[in-house]
Amino acid sequence: MAVPHTIRIVGDPVLRQRAEEVVDITGRLVRLARDMFETMYAAPGIGLAAPQVGVQQRFFVYDLGAGDGQQVLINPEIVESDGELEFFEGCLSVPGLHFDIVRPAAIHVTGVDLDGNEVSFEADDLLGRLIQHELDHLDGILLLERLDEDQRKEARRAIRQLQMRDAEDDADGSSRRSFFGLR
Repeated sequence: MAVPHTIRIVGDPVLRQRAEEVVDITGRLVRLARDMFETMYAAPGIGLAAPQVGVQQRFFVYDLGAGDGQQVLINPEIVESDGELEFFEGCLSVPGLHFDIVRPAAIHVTGVDLDGNEVSFEADDLLGRLIQHELDHLDGILLLERLDEDQRKEARRAIRQLQMRDAEDDADGSSRRSFFGLR
């Protein structure tokens, strides 16, 4: 069975744009969130922001697989953060690459759930990291922009190798995804 959406990858201009606030929670948004979960699980991943499937709206879906089930956070905002933590982080929009990224260790986030209820909670560890990562997507920021200079050089090299491999795959007709340059 085909997944409902293709995940946009590094180089796609939609990933560099700030997403618009969600004004109304409609049936269309609910269906999109459901489809995004299906796309996220197939990738496989634990979080997926709307811009990653080409939709410029401020929401993301996530499921840590820790028994809390599927979650949707609409118009999220970090209102407080504390500490600093380095974590090995990857991204579905930068497939196959992982880097140590420093982010706040704990955050307080507010937003709206899929039922229109206001939510406000503290998050740390994996959940805190995930929320910060997905919120970056909503602001048009990829994890590549969080790298230090040495990591950035490594990322450019890896992306060039992926581009060459994709070009070879395109030549024989087997490529399904295209990789683009890192600015």
